Amino acid sequence: MCRYKTFFAIFIATLCLLLSHSFNAIPAVAQMDWMKAGKDLLGTVGTTPPDSTSDLTNSEITSGLKDALRVGTETVVSQLGQLDGFNADPAILIPLPDSLNQVNSALSAIGMSSRRDDLELKLNRAAEEATPPAKKLFWDAITAMTLDDVKGIYNGPEDSATRYFQNKMSAPLSIEMQPIVENALNQVGAVQAYDAVMGQYSSIPFVPDVKADLNKYVVDKGMEGIFHYVAIEEAAIRNDPAKRTTDILQKVFGAK
Repeated sequence: MCRYKTFFAIFIATLCLLLSHSFNAIPAVAQMDWMKAGKDLLGTVGTTPPDSTSDLTNSEITSGLKDALRVGTETVVSQLGQLDGFNADPAILIPLPDSLNQVNSALSAIGMSSRRDDLELKLNRAAEEATPPAKKLFWDAITAMTLDDVKGIYNGPEDSATRYFQNKMSAPLSIEMQPIVENALNQVGAVQAYDAVMGQYSSIPFVPDVKADLNKYVVDKGMEGIFHYVAIEEAAIRNDPAKRTTDILQKVFGAK
């Protein structure tokens, strides 16, 4: 296209020169108009079209990014907040805490691994129970984003938003999720399962004392799982047109 444009511009300029010499009857003003047209067209040859993102307003970028984060977090919360959202997913399955490795080995050695497996299942059930309320916490964090936050995320790496949540929101999110997880641990019987495991373990002679903070552990692992999939969703929305499910998402991320 640029080659044809160049040829046409040269043709116009040459034609202008020929007309200026061959048709003295043409008024000087008309000749200048022809020459100006040729020069203007030549001046456009080889120029780079403006970046399509420059047409986006700050409001559109803010709306598009926040929309993307709402779509992404809602997808993740729905996925992980269902039965086996954690338990059946090897990428985010919550194992027993490292501090219980001694308990794990001791119970397996005497054929009581079923107690251990039951506790692990209930830890994952607690994370699944605690995930849905996290949606509002994420949406509140999205709403509170400043224009500078939005610009940094929009122009940053594929996981910029996920890093933003981790850096800015991990502490308050953890505080908010603590009572939710504590309640979920009780509801699914994880506390009772832990007590049963530790009761069996303590009955074994000469084993060291072991304790674990299940509440904090499940909160931390639950948030790791959520962030893991938020990062995947964020990258997908940036790169996969099929993930842009609203008009503003298509406009904002299609322009990048």
